[in-house]
Parts: sequence; structure tokens; C-alpha cells
Amino acid sequence: MSARTARVRRFLQRPGTVDLSAHQRLLPAIAALEDRLREVPDADLRGLASGTGDLIGFCAAGREAAWRALGERPFDVQLLGTLAMLSGQVAEMATGEGKTLAGALAAAGHAIAGRPVHVMSVNEYLARRDAEWMRPVYDLLGVTVGWIGQASTPAERRHAYTAQVTYAPVSEVGFDVLRDRLVTDAADRVVPDPGVVLVDEADSVLIDEARVPLVLAGSAGVAQADGTMAEVARWLRPGLHYEVDDDGRNVTLTDAGGRAAEHALGRIDLYASASLDTLTRLNVALHAQALLRRDVDYIVKNGKVRLISLSRGRVARLQRWPDGLQAAVEAKEGLAASETGEILDSITIEALIRRYPLICGMTGTAVTVGEELREFYKLEVAVIPTHRPCVRQDEPDRLYATAEQKHDAIVAEAAAAHAAGRPVLLGTLDIEESERLARRLDGEGLPCVVLNAKNDTAEAAIVANAGAPGAITVSTQMAGRGTDIRLGGSDGDRGQVAELGGLYVIGTGRHESARVDNQLRGRAGRQGDPGGSVFFVSMEDELVTSFAPDTPPPREVASDGRVRDVAAHRAVAHAQRVAEGANLQIHRNTWQYSKLLDDQRGVLLKHRNRVLTTDVARLALAARCPRRYTALVAEFGESVLTGAARQIVLYHLDRAWADHLAEMASIREGIHLRALGRGPNPFIMALVPLQEFHAEAVKLFGRLLGQVEQAATETFQTVAITAEGADLDAAGLKRPSATWTYLVQDNPFGTDLDRMLRRLAPRSR
Repeated sequence: MSARTARVRRFLQRPGTVDLSAHQRLLPAIAALEDRLREVPDADLRGLASGTGDLIGFCAAGREAAWRALGERPFDVQLLGTLAMLSGQVAEMATGEGKTLAGALAAAGHAIAGRPVHVMSVNEYLARRDAEWMRPVYDLLGVTVGWIGQASTPAERRHAYTAQVTYAPVSEVGFDVLRDRLVTDAADRVVPDPGVVLVDEADSVLIDEARVPLVLAGSAGVAQADGTMAEVARWLRPGLHYEVDDDGRNVTLTDAGGRAAEHALGRIDLYASASLDTLTRLNVALHAQALLRRDVDYIVKNGKVRLISLSRGRVARLQRWPDGLQAAVEAKEGLAASETGEILDSITIEALIRRYPLICGMTGTAVTVGEELREFYKLEVAVIPTHRPCVRQDEPDRLYATAEQKHDAIVAEAAAAHAAGRPVLLGTLDIEESERLARRLDGEGLPCVVLNAKNDTAEAAIVANAGAPGAITVSTQMAGRGTDIRLGGSDGDRGQVAELGGLYVIGTGRHESARVDNQLRGRAGRQGDPGGSVFFVSMEDELVTSFAPDTPPPREVASDGRVRDVAAHRAVAHAQRVAEGANLQIHRNTWQYSKLLDDQRGVLLKHRNRVLTTDVARLALAARCPRRYTALVAEFGESVLTGAARQIVLYHLDRAWADHLAEMASIREGIHLRALGRGPNPFIMALVPLQEFHAEAVKLFGRLLGQVEQAATETFQTVAITAEGADLDAAGLKRPSATWTYLVQDNPFGTDLDRMLRRLAPRSR
């Protein structure tokens, strides 16, 4: 971007307008120290890096540490990224520009300044890899580093959090925070007070993952898989027995479907009040059958349903749908039902991140979500220039009338590139398409390697060799893969591939976000390498049919199906913008409904922490039950009563919060019905459910602490007290025998407003 353009964008406060000039002025002084530092012993280098707020000295020491430890000298643009993150900004750095090292130096700088740093990534592989890869740099700078994974024990987690810099998947930090909220002994907490969070793949974590709450559940037995409803749903036919809405988020029984289901279930009346539970179970089974697709939304692996993260193209190992829907999918696939549980607590990614006083991050594609980063996190984007100019050739989309014609063209294009020896990366939208396309290529005698959620354990080797001469790699979502595609492959001839035009990226369809398309494009043309990209799209693609369903047929279609109609191309771009808007609304919807609960949770946690760390529970129960308290103190002493009172109050606090969450979830699910009496104005109705939800939340929470006090008093009057404390189990006040964590898709079938508006259309019977 030119200096004039940057000034205009800054004046307009557009994303990506952070002024880098102050950072750029430091670069000559940093470079001037380089030769002198080559002779400095390691111990002195560490001392220079630890100087009091000297950015020039720190960056010079960091550059030298990277050279000594890794044999890599950070470019000036990498230091600009580091300085941006040290300033609390999101650094947009193109793929292959060295974000990992820039982020490590920024994390070290924050740590040296006395702030504990959590580097959050999108997956465990990247967290472990980056921590171990950058450890020698941290060692030279005198900074301790640790990492956390899904299999880390509580002791390992506690040790990792004692490091000055801790790498972890965002979900693991969130789950640790949730578990800490339920400890009954302060010594059992593992997460320290938050300092700085540095978010890798910031757009994926802060925007895409923000729609998915993290949940802590208590074991409540095994869900009941409803095989009968699954069989009925399997028998019903689309168009005749049920209809799916245009965006594929809702399914509705037709009159014929209702009659067929009633007949199959024993001639009952599904719409009688006594049958409402049956109707609900049938609707859930129908959702599982009609809306959730195997190898698109989930896979079946080792006898279990594994959800696929749409934003990452990987198995979301801890993600599940709300329990009724999860069990319905398991019944659909003929699998045993998995364990279910009640929600004890939850946290959104946004609430987790906003715990930190200082937020920064890095990614290859931030400007396109710059307004959202500013709106939800008060973050600004610093666009870091590339070390070498990007010479990748991005072709216009090739649009086809049908999906079959599109795939024919893709195979032909891949075959032509392969014949010339040029490596090809085919980026697909889902697993089903990647495997179907791989079969087509194999049938044409074109060998390929597939990278998707079914084999992501081999991803590093697959991605590293995707630039080998003649290689064809078929992959789902490429964001966060963490391995650069080097021309020539891991051991090949870079020059040979460069002469052929470099890596050729072929997208098999537009994603719901142009940002994800750009992430795929960015795999080619790294560090000034040659490369090319093109997207093949069809009028039958789900993006078009879901988000621009009224698009008229194209007027100019060639014999091979190629569409050159300008209006049709505009329709595809319009569909993508609509999809981006819908996803933004889901994010806002999640935030609007969760913000008040987050505030209430904060009030409760402050009270809980006082109970956990002081004798406030004992003093309160002593005041309310003086006679019993006096007798028990005489028998067991104050220390035992302090522990017993604490256990009683903590149990009822946690029980009350879990009940509050369950009640609010129920209210949120049904509160849109209250809007039906408010008139037909959709703009008014859009506000009513949220207002009603907030009103109910405030009313219920206002009584919560009083109810806890009353319940704790009643328990203290009757529970058996021994030298070990209160015997809550004998009183039937058992905590869950096990807790487990997962991510749950929030609002999987549309916003509350979407569903409310659809209910306005009367259904004849």
C-alpha cells in the first residue's frame, strides 16, 4: 500500500491502518548493533535483552539469539511484526513471512517486561511444535517456556503455566479456566492470573472460533439413542415429507410428512399436547438425517461420531452438538450412544480472550475482519509488508453452470499442470469433495495425496512435499497447517519448479469467507517465489444455492459449461458477502446472549473466590445457625468447621450456577415465542427476544445468592459433620463423579430470529 493510500485509510479509520513509521525508525539503530553483538557472549546477550524497556536493544539481541539458536536471521519485516505485537496489535504477515519467529520474539519481549504470556494456537500440533522449535531462542534470551496439550496431566499443566511463556491450544486454556472455577481447594487451581495473550492465526481463533462456546460438563449417564425416530426420519423423503430451507439450517415436516410419521409411530396425533415430546424427538432425528452430512459435517472413526471444524478442516476432537442432537446422529449411524452430562459452566472464546489485560496476535489474513477485531476486542491491525514483493499470479474465477462441469474442468487443469511437472495444490471445501476428487484424479491416472480430517496426523509431511515437481495434493482447509510449502519439496530442486511457474493453487469453490480463500491463495508465492492461483466455481455450489438462491440461470454458457456472464459472476461474489454477513451476525448473536451471563458469572466468581480463600462461609453459617455452630465447634474445632462450611457453600454455589445456566438455555430456546404477540414488524421483533432474555436473566440471578444462602443453611443444620468435614455424599449432595469438556456448536440451525420468523407462517392441519 502506498504512503498516500495508508494516510487516507488512517483518516477514514479503516482496518489495517496502523502507522508503522515509529517502528520503522528503529530498524537502522537495530541493524547498527548487529556486528557488535556477534562477539557478545551468551550471558551478556541475555542481559542486553533484559534491558529496561529498550526496544532497540531487545530487538537486536532477539535477532542475534535467533541466528545463534536457529541459524535464522529475522528480516526487518519480522521485527516490524514483533514490534506491532509488543504494541498490542494484530500483525498481518503473509504466509511464509516468518510469523512463528516474530511471535516468539514478541512473547519473549512481553515476558522480559514482567508479564506472563500465553501463546494460543488453533491446535495442539502447532502449540507443541512452536514451543519446542523456539525453545533455543527463549533459552538464549533467558525466558522459560512450556506447552500444554490435550493429554497433559494437571501437574504438567501447572508446571507449564509457571513458565514465562506458555504455548497452548485456545480450547485447552479455556477448559483449564473452567475447571479452576469448580475447585474446592485453592491449591488445585492451575491457571495463573492472566497477563498477555498472543493469538496465533488470530482471525481463526478470535472470529471463527468465537461462535463456538467451550463447555464443562458433569457426568450424567449415557444418552438414549432413539433408534425408532432415526428409522422414521430415514424413511421420510425430501420434498414430499419434509422441506429444508434455503440456507440449509432448518428442516420442517410437510402435511404429508406429518401424516406419514403419525402412521409409522402407531397412528398417534403428533400435534396433540401429549405427543409434544415425541414430536420434538422426531424433529431432532430429522435434523440429524436431513441437515448433517457424513464426511462433510462429521466423520465416523473408531465407532464414534467426530465433528469436523468447518473453519479448520480438521476433526474437532472435543466438539459435539447439544446432547439430543448428538445422540440422534449416533442413532442415524447405528452407533452406541456416548456419555451425556449436564453443563456445569461454559465460556465463549471472546470472554476467555478478554480476561487478558493485553491482547495481541498474528495471522496472514486480518484486514478483512479488521472491523470485527475492533468491535469485539478493540484490536487494530498492522499490515506488515512482505520481505520480497509477491509475484503470484491470481487468475479470475472460472465459473461453470453445473458442479459436474466444474469438476471436469478442475481435473483437466490439474492434468495439464501435472504433465508439465508443475506442483498443484487442490483446495476443497469438505472431506466428501476431497475424496471424490481424489478418486476422479486416480481414475485419470493422476497420482495424488489427500490431506483432510481423516488423515491430519500426516499433515506436516504431506504439506512439506506439496511443492515437489509434479505433485498433486488435495486438501481441505489450509489455515493453521503450520508448515510451509517449499518449491521442490523437502529435498527437491527449487529452481526447476520455479521455472515452471511455482506452486499452482486451485480452489474447488469459494468458501463462505473471502478471507479463507485468501489463506488458500497464500500457500503459493511465499517469500517472493513464483506461483499462481485460480478458483473454479459452479452455479450449483452450496454457497450460491444457500446464500443467493434466487440467482437467475446464466445467459452465456459455453459448450463445456463455462459461464462468462458478468451477472452470474457478480451473483457468486454477492453470495459470499451474504455468507460473511450471516456469520458475523452469528458472532454478534453469541456475544449479545452471552455478555450478560459473563457479567453474572464474574459476580459469582468473586463471591466464590472469597468463599474458597477465606473463612466467610464459616462466619455466615455461624451467624445463621449459632446453636449448631457452637456445638460443632466445641466438638471439632474452628478449622474443621471452616472446611465443612466452605464445602457446603461451594456445593450450593456451583449447583445454583449450573441450574441458572440450564434455565437460561431453556429460556433462550423458547423465548422467541413471546414475540408473536408484538406485531409483524421484524425490526421490533429482532430486539424483543434479547430484551426478554436479559430481563429473565436479571430476575433469576437476583435471587440466586439468596437461594444459595438458604440452601447452605438448611444443609448445615442437617448434614453429618465429622473430623474430616461435611459428609455431603451421605446427604445426597454429590458432585459429578467425572467432569469432561467439549465444544458445542452454538445455534446450529439459525439464529433465534430466523427460527421465530419462520414460525410466523401458519401450518395448516
